[in-house]
Amino acid sequence: MQKEWQLYEDDKEKLRAFAKELDISLPVAGILWHRGIREKDEAEKFLDPETKQEFYDPFLMKDMEKAVSRIAGAIQKGEPIVVYGDYDVDGMTASAILVRTLRRLGADVSSYIPDRFSEGYGLNTAALRKIAENGAKLLVSVDCGITAVEEAAAMEGQLDIVITDHHLPGAELPSALAVVDPHREDCPYPFKELAGVGVAFKLCQALWKSIKNVDFMADMELVALGTIADLVPLFEENRKLVRMGLKAMEKTELAGLKALIEIAGLKDKPLNTGHVGFQLAPRLNASGRMDTATKGRDLLLTEDVEQAAMLADELNEANLYRQEMEQELLLLAEEKLREIWNPGMAFHSLVLSGAKWHPGIIGLAASKFVDKYYLPTIIISEQGEISKGSCRSIKGLHMHKALEACSEYLLGYGGHAQAAGLTIKTENIPAFRKAFDRYVEEQLSDEDYIPKLAIDFLLPPWKVTFSIMAELEKLAPYGIGNPQPVFGCREVKGISAHPIGKEQQHLMFYLNNKETSVKAVSWNRASYANVVNREPMDLVYVPEIDEWMGRRSIECIVSSMSPAKQRNSFPDREILARIYSLLKGIKNEKGYIPMDSCELLAAYQERYGEVSLYAIECGLSVFEEMGLLHSKLTEKGYDMPPAPKDKLDLSCSRLYSRNQRQ
Repeated sequence: MQKEWQLYEDDKEKLRAFAKELDISLPVAGILWHRGIREKDEAEKFLDPETKQEFYDPFLMKDMEKAVSRIAGAIQKGEPIVVYGDYDVDGMTASAILVRTLRRLGADVSSYIPDRFSEGYGLNTAALRKIAENGAKLLVSVDCGITAVEEAAAMEGQLDIVITDHHLPGAELPSALAVVDPHREDCPYPFKELAGVGVAFKLCQALWKSIKNVDFMADMELVALGTIADLVPLFEENRKLVRMGLKAMEKTELAGLKALIEIAGLKDKPLNTGHVGFQLAPRLNASGRMDTATKGRDLLLTEDVEQAAMLADELNEANLYRQEMEQELLLLAEEKLREIWNPGMAFHSLVLSGAKWHPGIIGLAASKFVDKYYLPTIIISEQGEISKGSCRSIKGLHMHKALEACSEYLLGYGGHAQAAGLTIKTENIPAFRKAFDRYVEEQLSDEDYIPKLAIDFLLPPWKVTFSIMAELEKLAPYGIGNPQPVFGCREVKGISAHPIGKEQQHLMFYLNNKETSVKAVSWNRASYANVVNREPMDLVYVPEIDEWMGRRSIECIVSSMSPAKQRNSFPDREILARIYSLLKGIKNEKGYIPMDSCELLAAYQERYGEVSLYAIECGLSVFEEMGLLHSKLTEKGYDMPPAPKDKLDLSCSRLYSRNQRQ
């Protein structure tokens, strides 16, 4: 689906003054400005968080003193303590850092993580009673517990509970001995966006300061791992934690983390947030998704090198199995979509369900569907009479509010603006699907369904200097709230475009001005070679430094490329009709339609004459929106259902309607 560039409207004079004040380039000043960083002091903390960003006093958190006092008392008396965590990476790392800290302080401590499938998320009364029966006197939750009002009440007088969490509280707080959560309305802690492991780290800081009068700085790699994995904004204290933690991760002595890094193929490599988010975290999460999260936690706690290697291998295998299961689920969900998506039918949302779909991966599937269709998506696993769903939204729709509006059909729900979970009676799914789609239709405009691509700064690649590259390095670590900066340039002409790579699937070309030539590489776009050599293009790129044979040069990695929009017009009905006829002919001849728009462009030009790649790509998007063309997430070709008997109504396509209005 085509993405629309989202550009910032800058006050040029203010931006120049800001760049001069910080003594940095205009593009990097613009990136900071667009991140909402517009004061010198704030910018200096952002660019140098390790030395300029302070650690806030952990005792500023409401109930921190109560928590520390009770835990210190338990350590002194030798009372058994249980750390109760969540089954995701944030929960595993929070459990590991607190257990390791309490052990260093001499505590009798063990860890408990509930089973995702039989117990579900958060504190549950049955587990709490069993923990108390086994002799524990104190339970400390990490990354969960803030909504456990009934569970905490049920254990009063039987088990002391200290809750540490980072999720939003409900109308009522649990009646625990202490409730440590920066999102409490009465909590004065200045930074609210810590992950669960971040809150656990603050507890560790408070314990060491209170008991040993020492500043706690251990296990920073665990804090970075959980913070990155939980997708919290990388600003302020989180930025300091991750910057320091990534450095600690590269030289970690934790046997389990070393084994995980090695099996992911990252040994002796500089680590960044991408490595953690896409290679390390998925392997840990696979244990909680497919089996039990205790393996991931045990990996982070073990000091035995052989056990670490064994557990890392098991998690790697679990992740491979998760990937296979995910592909199977995507295929099943696509088939369900085809059953309900008739040609010419406009959807506002997707609610897909199936029997025994793996509940550990429905969230991953929902995210993939949002990426492809850019519609609010809910994937539901039918498990007999009761089903569980995972929800993902698009910008403009607050998912939690949407579920609240349809709550009459639900047994329960929770989450936030972009992601949520629900429980529903299976028999209510059809009615819920209609109600949810109706609510989404009322809330979103046609404009909201156009995916946006935020461009940090318009800058031709030949204007990127080594000085700018050095400044860009200071913007890392990248993540939520601080994505890797991307630059855009319009109507640029490439030369010498040709395929590269072992299978000739990638594209390399050059971008020139009168003085400089810059190499550009675009992965898996070899088919664009002829178009790049012929048409001006709009490019989105990330600059990188290439080192070869002792020479350093700047190249650009092109993440998005399309024919220059300003030189192309939206296809009229006649061209759209020809594109549709071409697709039907190819389908009849080959049995499928290639997804390569450049290949389709060549076929169109051979049959009908000159047309732009922009027109072809617009036509494909229109027909996909109308349900006349289906692309599968697990395959590389389009499918085409039988044409409807009635005359096609192009207004069913939001893209077509929007361009007609313009």
